[in-house]
This record gives sequence, C-alpha cells and structure tokens, in this order.
Amino acid sequence: MAQREISMSKPAVGEAGATGQWRNKRPVMDAALCLAAKAGRVTCQFCWVYCPDGCIAQGAGPVIDLTYCKGCGICAEECPADAIQMVPEALHGACELAEGEEVG
Repeated sequence: MAQREISMSKPAVGEAGATGQWRNKRPVMDAALCLAAKAGRVTCQFCWVYCPDGCIAQGAGPVIDLTYCKGCGICAEECPADAIQMVPEALHGACELAEGEEVG
C-alpha cells in the first residue's frame, strides 16, 4: 500500500498584504501583565497561537508586527492575563494631521 503525502500549510506574515493600513484599532500589550514577559521566558503564547495573520512573534514578551496586524482583536480576546488592549488608532496619531498640514 502506497503512502499518501499530506500537504500542510500555515499562514505566513504578510500573506494577505500590509493589512495594517486599514486597521481602526491596534493591539497594545502591557508587558507588566503579559505572562511571558513577566516570566522572562516563552510561556502562554495564546496571542501567537490565535493570531489569524501570523503577525505576532513568539517569545518572552511577544511582539506584534503592526504592518500586518488588521486589528481583529482576537489576540486581546484570547489573552488570559488581559495584557492586550485594543486601542483606537486615533489615540496613536494615525488619524491626526501633522503640524501645519491641511485637509484637501
């Protein structure tokens, strides 16, 4: 009996393009609450596991690549320590005009 080859794939960072450009909320991580950051080693990693875009780097204090984060909020929803909050982009200046810039 011949063995079947099984094809497996997983999302790669940037597979859907730079989706961070149309995000209206961004995840902000509080390292003081993050279980991995507090332990100083790879623990928990729920945010990494559940991110559908693969834009969270696994580590002792996960890092979110905002270029590819579309702001879905799954990481914040799944974080058992409530270390990730979804914050409106306007609070980070993304929707504000630079000094001296005019609309139109």
